[in-house]
Amino acid sequence: MTKRKVLLLGEIEHAHESWTSLSSLAELISPQSRTRAEFLDECKDGQLEGVVVVYRTFASVDITGRFDEELIECLPQSLKFICHNGAGYDQVDVHVCTARGIKVSNTPNAVDDSTADVNMFLILGALRNFNTSMTALREGKWRGCPPPPLGRDPEGKTLGILGMGGIGRNLKKKAEAFSMRVVYHNRKKLPDEMAGGAEYVGFEELLGMSDVISLNLPLNNHTRHKISTHEFSLMKRGVVLVNTARGAVIDEAALVSALNSGHVASVGLDVYEDEPKIHPGLIANPHVMLVPHMGTWTVETQTAMEEWNIGNVRSVLETGALRNVVPEQVDL
Repeated sequence: MTKRKVLLLGEIEHAHESWTSLSSLAELISPQSRTRAEFLDECKDGQLEGVVVVYRTFASVDITGRFDEELIECLPQSLKFICHNGAGYDQVDVHVCTARGIKVSNTPNAVDDSTADVNMFLILGALRNFNTSMTALREGKWRGCPPPPLGRDPEGKTLGILGMGGIGRNLKKKAEAFSMRVVYHNRKKLPDEMAGGAEYVGFEELLGMSDVISLNLPLNNHTRHKISTHEFSLMKRGVVLVNTARGAVIDEAALVSALNSGHVASVGLDVYEDEPKIHPGLIANPHVMLVPHMGTWTVETQTAMEEWNIGNVRSVLETGALRNVVPEQVDL
């Protein structure tokens, strides 16, 4: 009987022992290709036949490109599972995978703490207008000439969380430590025990009542440009906006206009619509805190993500099922 294969797309950086231990259950292989065209040829030539499960990293998109319909249709017929190392999985077309009978997993819980930490860092920095003076200090201008407007304290401010998943719920606890009031909007209202006292409100209601808005929702066809010109018009003048989800949930051109008009007072961003490119209007505005997609950039979190993803591969090999699937496939 031919040994099953596991295809690694990307690198294992931390959990080497756990990865190597899978070799007793399957043959661990990597692609020879270094471009999307080469990878498609490798699939079409049957060189990956026998692969049951793929472990893929966010960075592996540089080799394969997105897991779109073209690529998914070329994958070997033996493939039944894709284990994506990351909470966000917009690089994988889940609907096409579902149609082909491929289950998809991600690593949601492993990223909650570190991403919410960056969330809170950006909220505090944007409220206090730290970016302007930090830049001025490096230029030998102390706080700036003239100094920036006075910042605002988080205490007593209303934080509106769009997307109350694991990261959003973790952020809620951190924000409450700073005496912020938390409201949220989600696809569905959470059970009271999960909401932890946060008030569920409508989407437009949240936009209108929040002093700070945090975007924590996944990127898909329904959430792309969820925040654009109309949504900005519904927000309070002087609102603070923070995004650690995916850049394209915000229409960046509309955001730049809202910042330039003063309707949005300040912004904290960890993700961008066309990263690593950043809209020049965001770079030029001193009231924008920019972090280069580092929400999970810690040793502990990167290790936990790899261990979780390897655990999903192991579960496939030992039981024929994933430990978790992405929300779109939960009811399958």
